[in-house]
Amino acid sequence: MTINIARRKFIAALGSAAAWPLAARAQQQALPVIGFLSSLSPDYTTRFRLSAFHQGLNETGYIEGGNVLIEYGFGEGQYDWLPSLVADLVDHKVAVIFASGGSDPAKAAKAATATIPIVFLSGADPIKTGLVASLNRPEGNVTGVSLLGSALEAKRLGLISEIVPGTASIGVLVNPKFPDVDLELRELQEAASAINRQINIVRASKKPEIDTAFTTVAQQGAAALLVAQDPFFATVIDQFVELAARYKLPAIYVQREFPEAGGLVSYGTDFAEQYRQAGIYVGKILKGAKPADLPILQPTKFELVINLKTANALGLTIPHNLLVLADQVIE
Repeated sequence: MTINIARRKFIAALGSAAAWPLAARAQQQALPVIGFLSSLSPDYTTRFRLSAFHQGLNETGYIEGGNVLIEYGFGEGQYDWLPSLVADLVDHKVAVIFASGGSDPAKAAKAATATIPIVFLSGADPIKTGLVASLNRPEGNVTGVSLLGSALEAKRLGLISEIVPGTASIGVLVNPKFPDVDLELRELQEAASAINRQINIVRASKKPEIDTAFTTVAQQGAAALLVAQDPFFATVIDQFVELAARYKLPAIYVQREFPEAGGLVSYGTDFAEQYRQAGIYVGKILKGAKPADLPILQPTKFELVINLKTANALGLTIPHNLLVLADQVIE
């Protein structure tokens, strides 16, 4: 169950550890260690997020393998793995834990230790999920970056409704295991009422359930699909894009990797920038800062990405005002 990628990479890089000078090995062992805990997959994290986290670390003077080591634990969408993964990091006496991929990794870390500093990165409300008591003055050993992902669902619904106007319903796919799912649904219901558009809720927390959800949405005659905020969904981007193309279903997503892979449109936080900010916070803590003195960071910029090739394949005309507003148009 426990996945510790860093240790395997470290051992592989060593080759024959006995060949190392004793002083060099002692120096490596003396370096501070960051515990990198994520509910995402190692492939996704390495492809899309790790370089931004490293950039933040570098800006504070830390380089992995140079003056800091990183132990990785990936849950790969299996939230029940997280307690075991974080226990492994605590046992190895890491200096700080970076918890990403929703609030569950941070909650698991907080439950495991009250002394090791924790920097989270999550789209769920950190106060409502119990991670911190205040955004400006976090208490205890936890601080981090709030992506505001769940708070943007109403905006996404408005955008996809503008792209696919009319009275036909819009499907909404949520993960029932996502901590903020009730907030997502409440905001979406209110937004749907405001624009006089019916939404049909479908749920999925596993790959096969995503297939079933698309079939259900298509059978219901939905004009489009909104894929709500959830870390697990980000690990199966290709599955979403393939299904949307198969069912000829216009879909809006949370992050730019979806339209970059062939999806129609995304609206959300610049995730890479927030991983960079989290890396900076981790570096500051390694230098002696206390989590309680570091306010929760929130994004101020959100990006709209439109794949015009996909729109043309679906026979859609993207409104001109959205093309002008878009941060990136893929042609």
